[in-house]
Amino acid sequence: MEFLSEHFNDQTAVVQMAIGLVLLACAAFFARFVVASALRKALGSLRDRTQTRLLKTFLDERILARAAQIVPSLVVQLGINLVPHLPATPYTIIRNVAFALTALHFVRTITMALNVIQERSLQNDPSHKFMAIKSTVQLINIVLYGACTILIIAVLIDRSPVIVLSGMGAMSAVLMLVFKDTILSFTAGILIASNDMLRVGDWIEMPQAGADGDVVDISLHTIKVQNWDKTITTIPTWKLVSESYKNWRGMQASGGRRIKRSIRIDAGTVRFLTNEEIARLSSINLIHDYLEDKRHEVQSSNEDRRHALGALAELPANQRRLTNIGTFRAYALAYLKHHPGIHQDMTLMVRQMEPTPEGIPMELYCFTNSTAWVAYEGYQSDIFDHLLAILPELGLRAFQNPSGADMRAMLTGLGEAIAQRPAGAGADPAKPCEGQSAAQ
Repeated sequence: MEFLSEHFNDQTAVVQMAIGLVLLACAAFFARFVVASALRKALGSLRDRTQTRLLKTFLDERILARAAQIVPSLVVQLGINLVPHLPATPYTIIRNVAFALTALHFVRTITMALNVIQERSLQNDPSHKFMAIKSTVQLINIVLYGACTILIIAVLIDRSPVIVLSGMGAMSAVLMLVFKDTILSFTAGILIASNDMLRVGDWIEMPQAGADGDVVDISLHTIKVQNWDKTITTIPTWKLVSESYKNWRGMQASGGRRIKRSIRIDAGTVRFLTNEEIARLSSINLIHDYLEDKRHEVQSSNEDRRHALGALAELPANQRRLTNIGTFRAYALAYLKHHPGIHQDMTLMVRQMEPTPEGIPMELYCFTNSTAWVAYEGYQSDIFDHLLAILPELGLRAFQNPSGADMRAMLTGLGEAIAQRPAGAGADPAKPCEGQSAAQ
């Protein structure tokens, strides 16, 4: 009878323990459902009514959903003491696992809050104020998950986290090696943010990395650049501190984009203008005032020379005269000043560079009033189309290396000239050559 009584008591204890565990599990999931519904309704309505940006951020639906996931493990952790007849070993295991899950969901809630803050911050100011927040949030997430991992390991093995950390001290060198890029990238992110070196949307050029386009993403470890051919170049964050690159933000902010290009003039076509040519060119509106002023200036200068030199002043070399290349330079400058696409408040000049074997470079240095690529190229092409077409009006010609067609035309002309020579026009074979005697 005693044996049957003990056996019956054991079965009763097991049944009570099982019922207690089932009820605890049901209570945990029911509590999660209740808390999630309460948070969604009460705090959700408060979020919709409030105008405070900070409160809207922390009452985001994703944060509330993560917070509700803490409830089941927390209920198990607190209610495990109420389960009857639970042995010490299962009690310790269940309690430690519940605590580990509570810590994990708590960290996940914090990281979700940080991600929401990052998202809202970038939406409010995507370029400057919060440009480094993404890398900072990623680093904080790594630290939080690392600390959570150490805590979970310590709880599962039922040891103090200090013991786990001391055991990891021997692995510090390995950890430094593993997280070397993370440390470098975080430091680089701080420097980029503090010095305002880069923002999302900036156009950068980094030839050594094959990057030429807009920055589309700045994170802890990498910076993504969408090139103009729509490919994506990924650059380690620390490289933008240790290596050089060009940022076009200053050009875009200034409102003007530079044109710095030359027309190479054939030096053989440079000459003085005749009076008839000056009179003809004076009918061009852009240089009419220039030629009139220069004509009076030249006449006055030549009159002074006549009084000083007398008859020698009539020699062309002793007179001051206008050149076609100088007139072209004045025309190009006047054309730029009247062009609607040129920024008149920024540097604007036309200068003659040092002559080269490829001709005399006439450089245009100015800025368009639009930084858009298509508009810029359109203005630039329009200007050089016009200036190249006006060269023959001034008796000038753009320099160009001889092509195959030029060579064929030259040989064709030479052949026609030889064919048209009169018969017998060549050297007389019977006539003695220079240096030969008649006897020979």
